[in-house]
Amino acid sequence: MKIKAYLDLLRLHFLPAWPAIFCGGLFLGFALHGGFSIELVVKAVLIAIFGFEAGFILNDLVDVDYDKKDVDQDLTTYFRPFHTRPLAAGVISVRSAWVLFWVFMLIAVGLTLSLPFPHSLYVMVIGLYSLPTEAFYQLKKRNQKFPWAQLIGRTDFALFPVAGYLCVAQPDLTALLIFLFFYPLAEAHLGINDLIDVKNDRARGMKAIPILYGINGGKIWIAAFSALHIIIAATLLYLFPAVVPAWFLLGFALIVLANFICLQEKLPIPKLVALPLIHVTMFIYALTMIWRFFGG
Repeated sequence: MKIKAYLDLLRLHFLPAWPAIFCGGLFLGFALHGGFSIELVVKAVLIAIFGFEAGFILNDLVDVDYDKKDVDQDLTTYFRPFHTRPLAAGVISVRSAWVLFWVFMLIAVGLTLSLPFPHSLYVMVIGLYSLPTEAFYQLKKRNQKFPWAQLIGRTDFALFPVAGYLCVAQPDLTALLIFLFFYPLAEAHLGINDLIDVKNDRARGMKAIPILYGINGGKIWIAAFSALHIIIAATLLYLFPAVVPAWFLLGFALIVLANFICLQEKLPIPKLVALPLIHVTMFIYALTMIWRFFGG
């Protein structure tokens, strides 16, 4: 039972996604600046895994008491392979979770420090920014009149592929474009999460987007950030060979379909139809950026 609980804590069936997104930025850096090595790829994969998993654990630790108030299990069923919140259920102790968090974080820090300087510094700064920002997101959305939690909190996810890029590159226009590319998509993704989880957010007293602006306001949030993402994404196409934009277009189509589903639903999305489309899109983008290195 404890093994299943830890798999739920770590959302382990999503494990391939985090190194893929991180390595998307890394391989784009290889394509533009060189420096490819198997050792660096392995380090990047491990930094992504341990860093992101530490963030997941921190998420549950900050919200452990609020998660006990859940009345709807849709997102729990989707994100956790055995459909439980082990900290809220008391299957894993808070103390054990804190120990695991620090172990994972220290591993990620050690791997980051082993990167060549100044790239180690760039990635470390992003990591040291991202974990407190994740906590800020969880805490701030408990009491806000303007969605600072959502607008600031999702910068951490948008910086994840940037960190991969900076493993071999310097902070430059491409790094900024990668951030601007992922940030609106992260906000649209968050909007869909909030639309699905609105019953729980009401029970917890969380000021999520549909709570602040209503269900229709939540749908407008998703549509607006999706449109912004597609517009910005077009500026990145010059970085890729001719064949690659076709995969971007597939991602755009999935985003449009996810928005169509959100806009058509009269009630909050009950069956998690739109969310997997966004996750598949992110994975396509990551693989596309990796394929850029191979001259796709």
